[in-house]
Amino acid sequence: MINKNVKRFGIINTVEGYSYLILLFVAMPLKYLLGVAIAVKVAGMLHGILFVGLVALMIPAALEAKWKFKCNILFFIASLIPFGTFYTRA
Repeated sequence: MINKNVKRFGIINTVEGYSYLILLFVAMPLKYLLGVAIAVKVAGMLHGILFVGLVALMIPAALEAKWKFKCNILFFIASLIPFGTFYTRA
C-alpha cells in the first residue's frame, strides 16, 4: 500500500526533475544563445520552489515509509543530477 506522503513525494520528485531539465536545456540556451534572460529567471524560480518542496516533502515521506537514511541521501543527491530524479522514483 502506497502512503499519501510517499505519493506526493513521487509526484513532486518527477515534476522537479522536469523543471531542472527545462532550466538546463531550454532556459539556459535561451539566455546564453539568444539573450532571453527572463527564461532563466522564470524557470529558475519555479525550479527553486519545487526543489524546496521536494526537500520538505521528503521528510514526512521518509518517516511514513520508514526509509533508511541512506535512501534519503540517495534521493537528495539524485535531485542534483540531471535525469537523476527519474532514476529514483518513490
